[in-house]
Amino acid sequence: MGNTASGMRRTAIWTAAAVGAALVAVLGPASEASAATTLVVATDGNDSAPGSLAQPLRTIQRAVDLARPGDVIAVRGGTYALTDNITISTSGTASQPIALGAYRGERVIVDGERLPASHTPVGGSIPRAERGAIHMEASHWRISGLELVNGPYGVYCDGCNSNVFSRISTHDNYESGFQLQGSSSDNQILNLDSYGNRDPRKNGESADGLAIKEGSGTGNVVRGARLWNNVDDGFDAWKFASPILIENTVAYGNGFNRWNFPDFAGDGNGFKMGGGTPAPAVGHTLRNSIAYRNAAHGVTDNGNPGAQTLTRNSTWANAGTGFDADVPGGAASLTGNLSVADARAASVGSGTTASGNSWNLGGTWNASSVLSTDPNALTGPRSADGSLPSAPAFLVPRNGAAVGARF
Repeated sequence: MGNTASGMRRTAIWTAAAVGAALVAVLGPASEASAATTLVVATDGNDSAPGSLAQPLRTIQRAVDLARPGDVIAVRGGTYALTDNITISTSGTASQPIALGAYRGERVIVDGERLPASHTPVGGSIPRAERGAIHMEASHWRISGLELVNGPYGVYCDGCNSNVFSRISTHDNYESGFQLQGSSSDNQILNLDSYGNRDPRKNGESADGLAIKEGSGTGNVVRGARLWNNVDDGFDAWKFASPILIENTVAYGNGFNRWNFPDFAGDGNGFKMGGGTPAPAVGHTLRNSIAYRNAAHGVTDNGNPGAQTLTRNSTWANAGTGFDADVPGGAASLTGNLSVADARAASVGSGTTASGNSWNLGGTWNASSVLSTDPNALTGPRSADGSLPSAPAFLVPRNGAAVGARF
């Protein structure tokens, strides 16, 4: 890939490193020559300015309104306190996506505390247009390096296709940190950190770390996420009718009432792999992922009878079942998974295939059965490219059995 905007646009398949490298390449060596397609935003800017490095815009929304396919929005470091949410409705194209990211890796905080929808009363409903510090109904964007806090959702994306969200942090929002829904296909959510999200208006019933729910669309991928200490679930695929791939992802500490909500309603699953009334039969895939110390199950089908594939995942010390796949008539396949010191290792229905898992191998699987139950390596700072830190001993069997995730 070249080091120009045109080089970035030629790339159709993106990894987290590629997104970051593209933004650095485009945003890094700022010059007047690149100002025609690069819109710079800064906290001391002016929305009447041209949006150059020397004369930046003041608001991200103004840059979004001006951006056209192929353009880049470079946001300088600082806190952007919103009085209206950032609404993205203009799409890029497959060959010319629109990029929005932090300038040269500077820390950009988008704060939704002042948004009225952030303080919706108990029992109230958030109007659709007000959902999200970033409310997005657009395709072919590359969004990277933003920190979204105190919003009515962090990112809310409905009817979104072929977007890449990389190295985003969504925390302490008043609904789910990141929600993708509606008719949405081919989105990549890479190296997301989403934590501490809660929903006072529902007493903890619906604020997840990451929700891909209430919609359909193939090709959606979650990779390298950490989803922790959210009031409801870490990951939630409620009523999403198309397969989702989740891999190399960690969900922990979800479903506890850290906010002292009355009539607490948080579920507390690490990975909720479907659900609904009735639940659509969907073949989601979860692999090389870890769920630990959640208030309910590590992984649950939540009534999804589809042909789900759960391969080489680990659960530890969950208050419920490590792997809950007992829906009547379910067709899930569980292979090479590890349960350590969960309240119950697995609940497997008659239609589910389970082979080579720790509970199939027999014996007692507890803290002494693995090299380490210390998660600190995995929960520490990410690598320079945004990838998860290495944790080569965490929940790895001492006996060398080929079960469970490896980080």
